[in-house]
Amino acid sequence: MTERFDCHYCKESLFGKKYILREDSPYCVKCYENLYSNTCEECKKPIGADCKDLSYKDRHWHETCFHCFQCKNSLVDKPFAAKEEHLLCTDCYSNEYSSKCNECKKTIMPGTRKMEYKGNSWHETCFICYRCQQPIGTKSFIPKDNQNFCVPCYEKQFAMQCVQCKKAITTGGVTYREQPWHKECFVCTGCKKQLSGQRFTSRDEFAYCLSCFCNLYAKKCAGCTNPISGLGGTKYISFEERQWHNDCFNCKKCSLSLVGRGFLTERDDILCPECGKDI
Repeated sequence: MTERFDCHYCKESLFGKKYILREDSPYCVKCYENLYSNTCEECKKPIGADCKDLSYKDRHWHETCFHCFQCKNSLVDKPFAAKEEHLLCTDCYSNEYSSKCNECKKTIMPGTRKMEYKGNSWHETCFICYRCQQPIGTKSFIPKDNQNFCVPCYEKQFAMQCVQCKKAITTGGVTYREQPWHKECFVCTGCKKQLSGQRFTSRDEFAYCLSCFCNLYAKKCAGCTNPISGLGGTKYISFEERQWHNDCFNCKKCSLSLVGRGFLTERDDILCPECGKDI
């Protein structure tokens, strides 16, 4: 007795007929198509077993239905893009949706490297420095007057140069005597500490921190021997080429403050009238 060879679904004999295996079970073509064929997105008909099934993101097409939504040219074995469920060839997609280069005004094709800045787009080779005409690429750049400059060109053409090191000042900086300085170059003539953001003074056009200025040039208090800077409203008393801090101008004997009072002198000592009455 001959073993039967039937369709797994309808049980009709498959001897001498075309059939399709699925998970090791045979199906006649009709049952297979009714059960498993995908529906074409374009014509809405089943994609039969004898047809090529083209798929994209769980959607299926007959080979003859797989074409550009706009120009209808076949997309088989060609690059394409998707927009709002529609498939488009690269030319149609570019003409309809791709950005235009701000420099050459041509379409920037999908997959092409591009540069974007303030809502505008450029081909990578069109985004160039206005001065040297070289592509900027991923390097830093500085915009000025609707033009873009690579940093070296911007520094050569526009940036101020530091009086001290002669190099360009690109960020921040300090102005002293109407001349530009890097913050790190504007230092005390004496101790070389940065003066930016600090109180300082000058002598013979050279800048000094208050400490160096006092140590180098300020007169010493005849009382405490510390420098009298005279800066920031510091009050002092001057008498016979000697100076005192207000707080140090006291009677030598009783320590009474002599600021605004009469006083007497005995040799180098300053005395109040009471202590000096026996002189």
